[in-house]
Amino acid sequence: MKWLQATRPDPRRVTAPGVGVWVWAGMLCGAVAALVAGAPAHWLAPWVEAASDGRLRLLQARGSVWEGSARWQLTAGPGSQDAAELPDRLAWRLRTGWSGLSVELSSPCCTPQPVRLWMSPRWTGFQVRFQDSLSLWPAELLAGWGTPWNTVRLQGSLRLQTQALNLSWTSGRLQVSGRAEVEATDLSSRLSTLRPMGSYRLVVQGGDVPTLSLQTLDGALQLAGQGQWVGRRLQFSGVASAAPERQEALGNLLNILGRRDGARTLISLG
Repeated sequence: MKWLQATRPDPRRVTAPGVGVWVWAGMLCGAVAALVAGAPAHWLAPWVEAASDGRLRLLQARGSVWEGSARWQLTAGPGSQDAAELPDRLAWRLRTGWSGLSVELSSPCCTPQPVRLWMSPRWTGFQVRFQDSLSLWPAELLAGWGTPWNTVRLQGSLRLQTQALNLSWTSGRLQVSGRAEVEATDLSSRLSTLRPMGSYRLVVQGGDVPTLSLQTLDGALQLAGQGQWVGRRLQFSGVASAAPERQEALGNLLNILGRRDGARTLISLG
């Protein structure tokens, strides 16, 4: 009977089947969570550049993916030589939740209060919802987007205000609800000796067919126009003209903005 006793398992050494697997799985999950939580900020740079088709770059990123800052640069896309940067670093905070990803953006130059938005996936796209906000941006940034901004080289300030603004991309189609308003104040251009040329208001109004309107608030350069989004494309028609006593000072700019029609310039996009 001794040989029978020798084959009995020692109860002190019995373990539940698969415990080792679960231990290793737990350790792996913990390591992945720690890696993601401490991921460096520069990991965001290639994702942001790819998502914006090369039009937005993060430079000299600091901090983590979840809370960091960087120099933000606008470009005209891959291979472009045009670029413009914010005068100050822009900081971000990211948080995840059941409704998606919340984003908070702030910069000393441009956000009196942080700009907050929420990004959430949809069945065939995604949605971006903005908290009502007010921000101030230098018009010089637009030169980073290439033609015609790099030729016009605007200077001045852009005041962006959003109200119940929601952007949705469904099957590649943009849908807009709410309102976004840009006031461009005391604009000037390297193509004109007149400084400033004027101040203007641009309004995007959501709906079944989102619309865009442009009007002059004051100044010698008069701009007006209307547009709408058809599918992915913006179709816009407008008119530019100069006060009679400022025709010579604004002539070069009027030639660039569109097709001359006597004293007027016809602007057409799309």
